[in-house]
Amino acid sequence: MGWLDAIVLGIVQGLTEFIPVSSSAHLRIVGEFLPGAKDPGAIFTAVTQLGTETAVVLYFWRDIVRIASHWFLSLQSERSQLRRTGNPAAVITPRDPEAKMGWLIIVGTVPIVALGLAFQNLIEGPLRNLWIVASTLIAFGILLFVADVVGRKSRTLAEITVGRGLIFGFAQALALIPGVSRSGGTITAGLFMGFTRSAAARYSFLLALPAVFGSGLYELVKSLREPGVVGLGETAVATIVAFVVGLGVIAFLMRWLANHGYWPFVLYRVLLGSAVIVCLSLGVLQP
Repeated sequence: MGWLDAIVLGIVQGLTEFIPVSSSAHLRIVGEFLPGAKDPGAIFTAVTQLGTETAVVLYFWRDIVRIASHWFLSLQSERSQLRRTGNPAAVITPRDPEAKMGWLIIVGTVPIVALGLAFQNLIEGPLRNLWIVASTLIAFGILLFVADVVGRKSRTLAEITVGRGLIFGFAQALALIPGVSRSGGTITAGLFMGFTRSAAARYSFLLALPAVFGSGLYELVKSLREPGVVGLGETAVATIVAFVVGLGVIAFLMRWLANHGYWPFVLYRVLLGSAVIVCLSLGVLQP
């Protein structure tokens, strides 16, 4: 992989991680058109996602600090908190909304961790076939459109339960298949469950943090142990570029969702998936 290839792929990662079009699918497709890259691989994809998730941390910093601090405090007894603060109003219990959100993020992370470890070889190999990528782009794009049309869009983050958190988690796990989209899968599930667009998107971004950082760091360590698997310098450049671009995209998306639907992304997914199928059929691309 050349340096220019790394920059291009970093831009692609940053542009596509947060909108529901599947960044892994785009890295897989764009890689085929770069002379020095070909398929960047699952390791490259996972590591560069560290850049975009760092953008999530920066954008949602206050939310993350509040959720984490309340969650840790809720693990302590009410008596010890009261003894330390002397203020009954400052006592945080597990029923506290922010502490509850911390637990829900943990619960929602379990499916992707379990399925990611169980099907690692499948994810890094056969599921990256471009026929599968194109098909999932189209199928899950249509599913997102249906969810956006029929969803009630009335529930807020305060109405997430453990059961709904698990549904979000399994939807996120579907993103292990390139073409599904991490944000697309969780947002689709949220819309079907009646959550507002902004609530589904916000929870989707927060839910992704443990899984993406865990996967990215795991693959980074793996690449250090297996020299030659991925170019570390080029991957670092792509990760930094992805962070910068992703920060702008996430700010745009949260504003967009206040007044718009997902139909432009649905149309784009269907057109892209169809174009890949045509290219595969004509031999322009190899699966």
